[in-house]
Amino acid sequence: MKNKIEEFKKQLEGKETKDVLDFFLNELDINIALASSLGAEDQVLTDLMYEISSDANIFTLDTGRLPKQTYDLIERTNEKYKKNIKVFFPQTDKVENLVNEKGMFSFYYSIDERKECCYIRKIEPLKRALSSLDVWITGLRREQSVTRGEMQLIEWDAGNNLLKLNPLIEWSEEEVWNYIKNNNVPYNKLHDNGYPSIGCEPCSRAVEEGADIRSGRWWWEDPEHKECGLHIKEKK
Repeated sequence: MKNKIEEFKKQLEGKETKDVLDFFLNELDINIALASSLGAEDQVLTDLMYEISSDANIFTLDTGRLPKQTYDLIERTNEKYKKNIKVFFPQTDKVENLVNEKGMFSFYYSIDERKECCYIRKIEPLKRALSSLDVWITGLRREQSVTRGEMQLIEWDAGNNLLKLNPLIEWSEEEVWNYIKNNNVPYNKLHDNGYPSIGCEPCSRAVEEGADIRSGRWWWEDPEHKECGLHIKEKK
Protein backbone atom coordinates (compact mmCIF):
# COMPACT_ATOMS: atom_id res chain seq x y z
CA MET A 1 0.00 0.00 0.00
CA LYS A 2 2.88 2.38 0.67
CA ASN A 3 3.77 2.66 -3.00
CA LYS A 4 0.15 3.58 -3.82
CA ILE A 5 -0.02 6.75 -1.73
CA GLU A 6 0.90 9.22 -4.48
CA GLU A 7 -1.44 7.46 -6.90
CA PHE A 8 -4.30 7.67 -4.39
CA LYS A 9 -3.59 11.35 -3.73
CA LYS A 10 -3.88 12.16 -7.43
CA GLN A 11 -7.08 10.12 -7.80
CA LEU A 12 -8.70 11.79 -4.81
CA GLU A 13 -7.52 15.36 -5.30
CA GLY A 14 -10.47 17.73 -4.91
CA LYS A 15 -12.89 14.94 -3.93
CA GLU A 16 -15.49 15.36 -1.20
CA THR A 17 -15.01 13.46 2.05
CA LYS A 18 -17.77 11.00 1.27
CA ASP A 19 -16.24 10.24 -2.13
CA VAL A 20 -12.87 9.58 -0.48
CA LEU A 21 -14.47 7.15 1.94
CA ASP A 22 -16.48 5.48 -0.81
CA PHE A 23 -13.29 4.92 -2.82
CA PHE A 24 -11.53 3.18 0.06
CA LEU A 25 -14.56 1.26 1.29
CA ASN A 26 -15.99 0.07 -2.02
CA GLU A 27 -13.43 0.32 -4.80
CA LEU A 28 -10.43 -1.29 -3.15
CA ASP A 29 -10.09 -4.89 -2.04
CA ILE A 30 -8.54 -4.16 1.34
CA ASN A 31 -9.04 -4.61 5.08
CA ILE A 32 -10.01 -1.19 6.40
CA ALA A 33 -11.54 0.14 9.63
CA LEU A 34 -12.26 3.32 11.54
CA ALA A 35 -10.48 3.55 14.88
CA SER A 36 -13.09 5.59 16.74
CA SER A 37 -12.46 7.50 19.94
CA LEU A 38 -16.18 8.38 20.00
CA GLY A 39 -15.22 12.04 19.57
CA ALA A 40 -17.30 14.37 17.43
CA GLU A 41 -15.12 13.78 14.36
CA ASP A 42 -15.31 10.02 14.66
CA GLN A 43 -19.08 10.19 15.04
CA VAL A 44 -19.24 12.12 11.75
CA LEU A 45 -17.14 9.42 10.10
CA THR A 46 -19.28 6.67 11.63
CA ASP A 47 -22.40 8.25 10.13
CA LEU A 48 -20.76 8.68 6.72
CA MET A 49 -19.34 5.17 6.66
CA TYR A 50 -22.56 3.43 7.63
CA GLU A 51 -24.35 5.47 4.97
CA ILE A 52 -21.86 4.21 2.39
CA SER A 53 -21.74 0.62 3.65
CA SER A 54 -23.73 -1.10 6.37
CA ASP A 55 -20.79 -3.50 6.72
CA ALA A 56 -18.28 -0.78 7.55
CA ASN A 57 -15.74 -1.90 10.14
CA ILE A 58 -15.60 0.40 13.18
CA PHE A 59 -13.85 -0.27 16.47
CA THR A 60 -12.99 1.60 19.65
CA LEU A 61 -10.71 1.16 22.66
CA ASP A 62 -12.02 0.81 26.20
CA THR A 63 -9.17 1.85 28.46
CA GLY A 64 -11.14 1.07 31.61
CA ARG A 65 -11.03 4.76 32.59
CA LEU A 66 -13.60 6.27 30.21
CA PRO A 67 -16.35 8.63 31.42
CA LYS A 68 -19.84 7.19 31.78
CA GLN A 69 -20.99 9.55 29.02
CA THR A 70 -18.65 7.79 26.58
CA TYR A 71 -20.08 4.39 27.42
CA ASP A 72 -23.57 5.85 27.00
CA LEU A 73 -22.56 7.10 23.56
CA ILE A 74 -21.37 3.66 22.50
CA GLU A 75 -24.82 2.29 23.32
CA ARG A 76 -26.66 5.13 21.57
CA THR A 77 -24.47 4.76 18.49
CA ASN A 78 -25.03 1.01 18.35
CA GLU A 79 -28.78 1.54 18.65
CA LYS A 80 -28.95 4.19 15.93
CA TYR A 81 -26.98 2.27 13.32
CA LYS A 82 -28.17 -1.21 14.33
CA LYS A 83 -24.62 -2.53 14.49
CA ASN A 84 -22.24 -2.90 17.42
CA ILE A 85 -18.93 -1.08 17.40
CA LYS A 86 -16.21 -3.62 18.19
CA VAL A 87 -14.43 -2.92 21.49
CA PHE A 88 -10.79 -3.73 22.25
CA PHE A 89 -9.52 -3.86 25.83
CA PRO A 90 -6.04 -3.64 27.37
CA GLN A 91 -4.37 -6.78 28.63
CA THR A 92 -5.59 -7.45 32.16
CA ASP A 93 -2.23 -8.48 33.60
CA LYS A 94 -0.52 -5.34 32.27
CA VAL A 95 -3.13 -3.07 33.85
CA GLU A 96 -3.00 -4.98 37.14
CA ASN A 97 0.79 -4.76 37.29
CA LEU A 98 0.76 -1.04 36.52
CA VAL A 99 -1.80 -0.20 39.18
CA ASN A 100 -0.39 -2.54 41.83
CA GLU A 101 3.17 -1.26 41.33
CA LYS A 102 2.55 2.45 40.75
CA GLY A 103 -0.92 3.24 42.04
CA MET A 104 -4.09 4.49 40.37
CA PHE A 105 -2.72 7.86 39.20
CA SER A 106 0.90 7.33 38.16
CA PHE A 107 0.20 9.18 34.91
CA TYR A 108 0.17 12.48 36.82
CA TYR A 109 3.76 12.07 38.01
CA SER A 110 5.70 12.53 34.75
CA ILE A 111 5.37 12.41 30.98
CA ASP A 112 7.08 9.02 30.93
CA GLU A 113 4.65 7.64 33.52
CA ARG A 114 1.70 9.01 31.56
CA LYS A 115 2.98 7.54 28.32
CA GLU A 116 3.43 4.17 30.01
CA CYS A 117 -0.22 4.22 31.05
CA CYS A 118 -1.29 5.30 27.55
CA TYR A 119 0.76 2.51 26.02
CA ILE A 120 -0.80 -0.19 28.18
CA ARG A 121 -4.37 1.07 27.97
CA LYS A 122 -4.46 2.43 24.40
CA ILE A 123 -1.48 1.78 22.15
CA GLU A 124 -1.06 -1.95 22.70
CA PRO A 125 -4.79 -2.65 22.16
CA LEU A 126 -4.72 -0.43 19.07
CA LYS A 127 -1.78 -2.35 17.64
CA ARG A 128 -3.75 -5.56 18.05
CA ALA A 129 -6.76 -3.99 16.37
CA LEU A 130 -4.63 -2.74 13.47
CA SER A 131 -2.64 -5.93 12.98
CA SER A 132 -5.07 -7.36 10.40
CA LEU A 133 -5.69 -4.10 8.51
CA ASP A 134 -4.29 -2.53 5.36
CA VAL A 135 -5.75 0.92 6.10
CA TRP A 136 -6.95 2.62 9.26
CA ILE A 137 -9.24 5.62 9.22
CA THR A 138 -8.96 8.38 11.81
CA GLY A 139 -10.91 11.50 12.68
CA LEU A 140 -7.83 13.70 12.91
CA ARG A 141 -8.10 17.34 11.87
CA ARG A 142 -5.10 19.54 11.22
CA GLU A 143 -6.35 22.45 13.32
CA GLN A 144 -6.83 20.33 16.44
CA SER A 145 -3.34 20.84 17.85
CA VAL A 146 0.24 21.84 17.14
CA THR A 147 1.18 18.16 16.97
CA ARG A 148 -1.14 17.58 13.99
CA GLY A 149 -0.31 20.54 11.78
CA GLU A 150 1.65 18.57 9.18
CA MET A 151 -0.67 15.58 8.87
CA GLN A 152 -2.03 14.74 5.43
CA LEU A 153 -5.14 13.11 3.97
CA ILE A 154 -3.20 9.93 3.24
CA GLU A 155 -0.06 8.94 5.12
CA TRP A 156 2.11 5.91 5.69
CA ASP A 157 2.14 4.73 9.29
CA ALA A 158 5.57 3.13 9.58
CA GLY A 159 5.03 2.16 13.20
CA ASN A 160 2.05 -0.01 12.35
CA ASN A 161 3.05 -0.80 8.75
CA LEU A 162 -0.18 0.32 7.12
CA LEU A 163 -1.80 3.24 5.37
CA LYS A 164 -3.50 5.89 7.46
CA LEU A 165 -6.47 7.79 6.06
CA ASN A 166 -7.54 11.11 7.63
CA PRO A 167 -10.73 12.07 5.72
CA LEU A 168 -11.54 15.08 7.92
CA ILE A 169 -8.02 16.52 7.95
CA GLU A 170 -9.16 19.82 6.36
CA TRP A 171 -12.47 20.13 8.22
CA SER A 172 -13.05 22.93 10.69
CA GLU A 173 -14.69 22.45 14.07
CA GLU A 174 -17.70 24.36 12.76
CA GLU A 175 -18.08 21.96 9.84
CA VAL A 176 -17.97 18.98 12.21
CA TRP A 177 -20.73 20.34 14.43
CA ASN A 178 -22.86 21.50 11.52
CA TYR A 179 -22.77 17.96 10.16
CA ILE A 180 -23.67 16.47 13.54
CA LYS A 181 -26.64 18.81 13.99
CA ASN A 182 -27.89 18.56 10.41
CA ASN A 183 -27.75 14.76 10.39
CA ASN A 184 -28.84 14.03 13.96
CA VAL A 185 -25.61 12.23 14.75
CA PRO A 186 -25.26 11.03 18.36
CA TYR A 187 -22.45 12.72 20.27
CA ASN A 188 -20.90 12.71 23.71
CA LYS A 189 -22.96 14.87 26.08
CA LEU A 190 -19.75 16.08 27.74
CA HIS A 191 -19.28 18.28 24.67
CA ASP A 192 -22.22 20.33 25.94
CA ASN A 193 -20.41 20.83 29.24
CA GLY A 194 -17.24 22.41 27.90
CA TYR A 195 -15.30 19.28 26.88
CA PRO A 196 -14.09 19.75 23.28
CA SER A 197 -11.77 16.73 23.52
CA ILE A 198 -12.59 13.65 25.59
CA GLY A 199 -10.35 10.75 26.51
CA CYS A 200 -9.94 8.94 29.81
CA GLU A 201 -11.89 10.52 32.66
CA PRO A 202 -8.86 11.42 34.84
CA CYS A 203 -7.06 12.96 31.85
CA SER A 204 -9.86 15.11 30.42
CA ARG A 205 -11.50 18.24 31.76
CA ALA A 206 -13.70 21.10 30.64
CA VAL A 207 -12.10 24.24 29.22
CA GLU A 208 -13.23 27.82 28.93
CA GLU A 209 -15.04 28.84 25.77
CA GLY A 210 -12.56 29.82 23.07
CA ALA A 211 -9.65 27.91 24.62
CA ASP A 212 -7.51 25.54 22.57
CA ILE A 213 -9.61 22.44 21.92
CA ARG A 214 -6.90 20.11 23.23
CA SER A 215 -6.13 22.16 26.34
CA GLY A 216 -8.36 19.97 28.48
CA ARG A 217 -6.39 16.83 27.65
CA TRP A 218 -3.37 16.12 29.89
CA TRP A 219 -3.67 19.76 30.98
CA TRP A 220 -0.65 19.44 33.29
CA GLU A 221 1.67 18.93 30.28
CA ASP A 222 3.07 21.29 27.65
CA PRO A 223 1.15 21.36 24.32
CA GLU A 224 3.91 19.67 22.32
CA HIS A 225 3.59 16.55 24.49
CA LYS A 226 -0.19 16.19 24.25
CA GLU A 227 -0.44 12.95 22.31
CA CYS A 228 -0.89 9.49 23.77
CA GLY A 229 1.30 7.97 21.08
CA LEU A 230 -1.42 6.77 18.73
CA HIS A 231 -0.63 9.43 16.15
CA ILE A 232 3.07 10.10 16.58
CA LYS A 233 5.07 9.61 13.40
CA GLU A 234 8.21 7.60 13.68
CA LYS A 235 11.30 9.60 12.79
CA LYS A 236 13.12 8.51 9.67
